[in-house]
Amino acid sequence: MILKDEIAALLKEAVQSAVREGLFPAGDVPPVKIEYPREESFGDYSTPFCLEAARILKKSPMEIGETIKSHIGGRDVIGDINIARPGFINMFVSLEYLYKNLKQVLSQRDGYGKNVKDKPARINIEFVSANPTGPLNIVSARAAAIGDTLANLIEAAGDMVDREFYVNDYGNQVRLLGLSVLCRYRELKGESVSFPENGYHGGYVADIAKHIMENHGGEADAIADEDALIEFMASKAIEYNVKGQREDLEGFNVRFKKWFSERTLHEDGSVERTLADLEGRGVIYEEEGRKVFRSTDYGDDKDRVVVREDGRPTYLLADIAYHRDKMARGYDMLIDIWGPDHHGYIARLKGAMQALGFPEGAFKVLISQQVNLIMEGEMVKMSKRLGNFSTMSDLLEEVGVDVSRYFFLMRSIDSHLDFDLVLASKASSENPVFYLQYAHARICSIFREAEKRGIPYDSDNSAIDYLDHPETNALLKLLARFPEEISDAGGACEPHRMTNYLLRLAQAYHRFYTEHRVLSDDETRTNTYLSLCDATRIVLKNGLALLGVSAPERM
Repeated sequence: MILKDEIAALLKEAVQSAVREGLFPAGDVPPVKIEYPREESFGDYSTPFCLEAARILKKSPMEIGETIKSHIGGRDVIGDINIARPGFINMFVSLEYLYKNLKQVLSQRDGYGKNVKDKPARINIEFVSANPTGPLNIVSARAAAIGDTLANLIEAAGDMVDREFYVNDYGNQVRLLGLSVLCRYRELKGESVSFPENGYHGGYVADIAKHIMENHGGEADAIADEDALIEFMASKAIEYNVKGQREDLEGFNVRFKKWFSERTLHEDGSVERTLADLEGRGVIYEEEGRKVFRSTDYGDDKDRVVVREDGRPTYLLADIAYHRDKMARGYDMLIDIWGPDHHGYIARLKGAMQALGFPEGAFKVLISQQVNLIMEGEMVKMSKRLGNFSTMSDLLEEVGVDVSRYFFLMRSIDSHLDFDLVLASKASSENPVFYLQYAHARICSIFREAEKRGIPYDSDNSAIDYLDHPETNALLKLLARFPEEISDAGGACEPHRMTNYLLRLAQAYHRFYTEHRVLSDDETRTNTYLSLCDATRIVLKNGLALLGVSAPERM
């Protein structure tokens, strides 16, 4: 059981015990919430239960706290307990529990931190879903790191996750891409063309045209109809771009279970069926030849058009059909990660999901905010034409996968991120990725040194007495917190919590290493500290793996 949940269960049982003895009146009481105290000196865990239950139990918070304290069992888990005004119960984890957990880390190794649920939820996380009209940009790279890490965390917490990419391969943007490629194709053949002003001007369009000429030139030249030729160019361009996006993402350690084509929704009738479903539920009305969804009934600022005057469905209707399809696949929860320009789109799509009968809490949207590349204090213009960074592949080539993923995860998803290219390139403790990886490599070097000196490592030959120090205690507590850090970060959809936790763990390890000599003539002491080093190495590696970052043994 996760430590925080274990403590909550002990407190709940203490309350029930007091009720059975007649010290508390029987009846409903607030749930026991476990929090982290504002200051570490107050305790490892705290609960405001006494304050929240005072009115119901008809006793003062301090009296409730003292009663609960006297009824708490499991003192092998909780050591000291303090009742603090105005009514908080502050608890310290016992050294005995921490020592027992140390053994558990060493026993479970790669499996430590992972939870198993009897009834895991099925969750779909759709992320990146960049338009297939060009290569992935920096914002898409951030969404990729966040989405994949969030999926890792939720899986480690015991639920089942499918990663999905929605390919917007239908509509005017696709035709415009096809027309742009056709113009470049004709230029390659020496023809004079008038390039569309609102077309795609990136250099990659010419690359696509060259690819088509070299691999599908005969097919293209055999098409006489202009519209059919544009459609052919568009389909080959989408195929080319999606292949490139897939390769870039796989190089970023991100792999999707499903790449879902928007076009299939139009071709198999899903869009029409979704409209009919909405109409049958009475949430569609007609206005000036258009069909409009009553999204204001669900908190939107205005109703939204789903079918235009000419009968063409809007992007919103296709998006509703797509999410209806996902729910029909049996997921308990849908999580979407969108770019910063889609914030206003949330209410209308959430409203449509509710209108179709899906539970309100079963659909969550996260907004991945803007990324600014910074070089020596100045913002880098993201323009491929100028030879500066513009794509995800550019960034990976410059700073690598490990640094890129970690830097994208350092800040909350809803915060703008300044990606410092100079800091990212530093091989020093200033760079948090280097700092974490160095902690892991340093531990590995200690074991190599022990082997070189002929010191055998036996984790069973350890003693709790050598761990009763502030530095060892702090490190043990962080190791015990790892499973709940996974659960909390995944449950709150906040992957940055794991980067913060791992930094605290590495800092605690370096403090321990500074104050305590690991290898000594005392065999039991050496094995105790080697055990603590080994457990820290395991958690660092497991935590970095959740972030998609490697844990090198040498640096």
